[in-house]
Amino acid sequence: MLKYIYANIGGAAGSVVAARLSEIPSWRVLLIEAGPDEPAGAEIPSNFGVYLGSSLDWKYRTINESYACLAQNGSCSWPRGRNLGGTTVHHGMAYHRGNAKDYENWVAMGNEGWSWAEVLPYFIKSEDNREINRVGRQYHGTGGPMVIERFPYQPPFADAILKAAEETGYGRTEDMVGANIRGFTVAQTMSVNGVRQSTASAFLRPIRNRGNLDIVLNATATRILINNQKRVTGIEYLLNNRTRRARVTREVIVSGGAVNSPQLLLLSGIGPKEQLRSLGIRVVLDLPGVGKNLHNHVSYSLDFTLANQQNALGFNLDDVTQYISNQTGPLSSSGLAQVTGILSSRYTTSDYPDLQMFFSGFQESCFDTGDVDLRSYGNNRTVRFTAVNLHPKSRGALSLANKNPLEHPIIWSNDLADPADVDVLVDGMHVIINMANSTTMKSQGLTLATQPIDRCKEYEFLSDSYFRCAVHIDTRTENHQTGSCKMGPSSDPLAVVDPYLRVHGIQGLRIADASIMPMVVSGNPQAAVTMVGERAADFIKRTYSQCSYL
Repeated sequence: MLKYIYANIGGAAGSVVAARLSEIPSWRVLLIEAGPDEPAGAEIPSNFGVYLGSSLDWKYRTINESYACLAQNGSCSWPRGRNLGGTTVHHGMAYHRGNAKDYENWVAMGNEGWSWAEVLPYFIKSEDNREINRVGRQYHGTGGPMVIERFPYQPPFADAILKAAEETGYGRTEDMVGANIRGFTVAQTMSVNGVRQSTASAFLRPIRNRGNLDIVLNATATRILINNQKRVTGIEYLLNNRTRRARVTREVIVSGGAVNSPQLLLLSGIGPKEQLRSLGIRVVLDLPGVGKNLHNHVSYSLDFTLANQQNALGFNLDDVTQYISNQTGPLSSSGLAQVTGILSSRYTTSDYPDLQMFFSGFQESCFDTGDVDLRSYGNNRTVRFTAVNLHPKSRGALSLANKNPLEHPIIWSNDLADPADVDVLVDGMHVIINMANSTTMKSQGLTLATQPIDRCKEYEFLSDSYFRCAVHIDTRTENHQTGSCKMGPSSDPLAVVDPYLRVHGIQGLRIADASIMPMVVSGNPQAAVTMVGERAADFIKRTYSQCSYL
C-alpha cells in the first residue's frame, strides 16, 4: 500500500490544494481524479461546453422536481466535469467573486474568519491579472498561477449590448470584482492569450513533475478509510477495475464538488444515520447535514434573432487558421457569453444585487456532444438573453441510490420551490424586455423568437403571470451547485465542516470545494472555489508547520 502525508480527491479545487501542499518538499502528496487529463480541444475558448455529454461529463440529472424543469418531466440536467481540473475545463471562464456581503453573511452564520477582508488576500494570491491598469489594483493581484484577462476577441454585437445597457439606465462597469460591480461589462476571464486556463493547467501543469506529487488519473474514490477513533487512515479507489488503497498519515482533502463530495462522505459512513442504515452502510458518524442545503443558481431566457445576419454553424476555415496562427479571432473567445451584467431587482438593496444577466450567441464551434441548446429560428442568427437569480432561497438535498460508488446519487434540487425565487426571475424578464426594446437593439434588427409555451397559454404572453408559469416549465440551471457540505459551527444542525474546513467529528478530513458554501456567492463561483482551495492549503500549512504562506 502506498503511503502519503496528504491525499486530495478530485475537482477544481483539488488541483489548487495539491499544488500548494506539494510546495513543501518533505510532504508527499497524492491527487486522484476520476477522469483523464484535460483534452487539448477544451483549451480553445469557443469550445466551452463542447465536451458536455461526453465521457468527460458526469451527466448528472435531478429527479422528482415539482417546480422546475417540468418540460423535462421534472428532471434538470446538471453537467459536471469528470477530468483533471473538474468543471473548470468546461465552464464559460468568467472571473467573478460575488459580492463582499456574501462573505459577511457567511460570518453571520457562525463562520469566523471568512469576512471579505479575510478572504480577499486569497483571491489575490491566485491571480495574475494582465489588465491591472484597467481594474482596481487594491482588489487584484499579479504573479499568481491563474492568469486573468479579457479574451482577445469580442463579437461586434457585444458592444451593442453594452450600449443598450447604458441607454436603458442599467449602466456599465469595468471591474466585476472592484468597488462598483453593478452594470454591464465584457468580463475578465480565466484565460491567457486566447487559451482557457483551468485550475489544472494553471496550478498543476507548471509543477507536474515535482517528485513529491503523484497524480493518478481515471481513479474513482470509493471510500475514505476511518478507524474506530474516528481518524482518517487512508482512501480506497477503483483503478483499472481493481480496488486499491493508499495510506494517509495526516489528512484527506475532498474536493469533488457539491455532488461528489457528499456522495463520498455517505459512502464512507458519514451522514444521516437513518439513510446509511437503510442501505446497509456502517455508520461511522451521524452527521445529518451531509447532502442537505443543496442549491444552485437558476435562470430563464428569451431568444431573439438578428435581421440580416445569417446563422454561422460550425467553424469558419479562415478563423481556424487565424487561431492556429496566433490564438486570436472568434475561436479565442466564448462569443457573447463573455458579456454579463449585475443588477438589483426590486426585492433587494442597491448594494447587494440579486440579478445577473448572461448572453449566448456568436460562439464559433463544432458540437458533436456539448450543451447545444441555442436553437435555430430560420436563417437569421440567434442570440439569447438570460436572467439569473443570484440569491436562491430554495433548498434541495442529495442522497445515495444504493451503496455502489459508481451509481449516481439521487439529486433533488427543489429549485424554484420558494416563490421569492420566481419573483426575482420575473424582474429579470423586465430587464431583458427593456433592453430588447431599446433603440440600440432595434437598430440591430433584434426580434423576439421565443414562442409562447402551450402549458402557459392561459396567460398573456410576456406578462408577469406568463413568466411565473414559464420559469417552472423551461427552467435553466447555471451549474453553480453549492451548499451540500455546509460550513458552520457545531451548533448548526446542518453544518458538515467547521470554519477551518474540517469535517465535524472526524480527525484528518477536510472538504475544499463549492459544497462548503453555506450560501452560494452572487455570481460565477469558480474564483471563490479557487479561494477555498487556497485557504484549505494554508490552514493545513499553518496547522503542521506553524507558518503563514500568504
